[in-house]
Amino acid sequence: MGEIEANIKFAVCVDNDGYPASLELHKIYRVLPDEGANADGDLRIVDESGEVYLYLAERFILLELPRAVEKSLLQSA
Repeated sequence: MGEIEANIKFAVCVDNDGYPASLELHKIYRVLPDEGANADGDLRIVDESGEVYLYLAERFILLELPRAVEKSLLQSA
């Protein structure tokens, strides 16, 4: 796993209010590293469009997944 991939995290969406086309409730999303966004209470998410956007962190729950699951999710992205 590369350095950038090692910093990618995953989160499950628990609130898609106002973004039904961009975020699917209960779906796992890639979270890209962004210290500035995190400091503001946001997460940088790769959403349904395949684009990267900032969303309120409270819309998601960060996940700790086994390495094999993370690898599988990254390959399917």
